[in-house]
Amino acid sequence: MPTLLIVHHSPSRSMRALLDQVVAGAHDDDVQAGAGDGGIEVVVRAALEAGADDVLAADGYVLGTTANFGYMSGALKHFFDSTFLAVGGALDPSGAPADGAGETAGRPYGLWLHGRYDLTGAERSVQSIVGALDWRQGYDVLGVLGDVDDAALAGAYALGATIAALLVD
Repeated sequence: MPTLLIVHHSPSRSMRALLDQVVAGAHDDDVQAGAGDGGIEVVVRAALEAGADDVLAADGYVLGTTANFGYMSGALKHFFDSTFLAVGGALDPSGAPADGAGETAGRPYGLWLHGRYDLTGAERSVQSIVGALDWRQGYDVLGVLGDVDDAALAGAYALGATIAALLVD
């Protein structure tokens, strides 16, 4: 049974609403039916609780973070800091991502961000780390600036459903 790991930092109602839709999308009936018997296991972990074992056991990932002062949340950064080497992340001598890094290389991921002013630095910081893990972006980044509206919620649902669907053979 394929496993989708959703790692998030959701301290606000806005982030929680987006998380709920990502999870609902991952549980979409059509996507689950496409996976056959047993469907897709969806594991949801707060960023401060997720560990290397969770990452290694998953076949794909959806990451959610607030944009704080031009960077990802400290909680998501802690997740990366505490799992990066254990899951095979690697850099070459110049500090650039090493090709084919680790056993999670090539796995699909998706990302959603929420902020009030600017998402650029937060997106860039996450993308640089997943690049060093050699994960494969499976869907457009969902960046929500300001209030969460129906379009953002629909985008979060589509993000969860799409990454889950990529795990179906």
